[in-house]
Amino acid sequence: MRLVVGIAHRVGGLLVVFLGVTFIIFFLVFALPGDPIAALGGDRPLSPSVVEALRAKYRLDDPLWQQYLHWLGGLFVGDFGIDFKGRPVADQLASRWPVTLTLALTAWVLEIVIGLGLGLIAALRQGTTIDRGILVVTILASSIPIFVLASSSQLLFGVQLEWLPIAGTSAGWPVAYILPAAVIAVFGLAATSRLMRASAIEQLNSDSIRLVRAKGVGEGRVVGVHVLRNSLIPAATFLATDLGFLLGGAVIVEGVFNLPGVGNLLFSAIRAHEGPTIVGISSLLIVIFLVTAALIDLLQVALDPRLRRE
Repeated sequence: MRLVVGIAHRVGGLLVVFLGVTFIIFFLVFALPGDPIAALGGDRPLSPSVVEALRAKYRLDDPLWQQYLHWLGGLFVGDFGIDFKGRPVADQLASRWPVTLTLALTAWVLEIVIGLGLGLIAALRQGTTIDRGILVVTILASSIPIFVLASSSQLLFGVQLEWLPIAGTSAGWPVAYILPAAVIAVFGLAATSRLMRASAIEQLNSDSIRLVRAKGVGEGRVVGVHVLRNSLIPAATFLATDLGFLLGGAVIVEGVFNLPGVGNLLFSAIRAHEGPTIVGISSLLIVIFLVTAALIDLLQVALDPRLRRE
């Protein structure tokens, strides 16, 4: 019974957050000045009758809260709406989503493997040149603006060294994705390594690890099982939430590398004032972020047995 109540409370909290955030985004997008329908004609203004018909079709004359409820009702049955050019937003997402998902997951794997590895190495070599070198490199890399890092990596690895393609996805995975994924992963990788280092140092100095060593357990098992498992909780929490950022924060990188993903679609929609597309993409990213937040709660319980008794 207590478990059911806890799950219901968690689901209710996620639903409230989803409704609140999506309404704010919906309000900010559709409350902006200007008429997106009138702008469809470009240099040739639409006739008043056409503008009136289109505004009625998209319910733009309804109160904002009614527009939101209508959009929300469609969303709950899988309808993300139709943009102002008559194209279903869901179809656009379906064609772009595989590129963004591949890019984000590739970057996420780089964060996990390299970030956790560097953090653990820095902890085991605390106070040495290796430790300080890892700290300096990660701080410097994460302090470079992402568009500068993206352009510089294109110039170095694509133009000068000719190791990797600089644009498009024609080369396929992983060749076409490794460079943009590395650019996105740099910032999360630096944070992951620092979290892992701090947590691993704390575990290495804990009484439980001293007890394990006193029992004669080998150092490899001490680090690989006891230290690593207990040190993963802070880094795992960050990595789970960072997956949502990787999915939604690829706008600049997808633009620089000319990747036909959701981030590029969002950027184009913002420039064209395509409100339905902006809200549809944002709502999908919010759902992903909330789901990963819920999953990380379960992961924390799995990694830390103490949480199961709370």
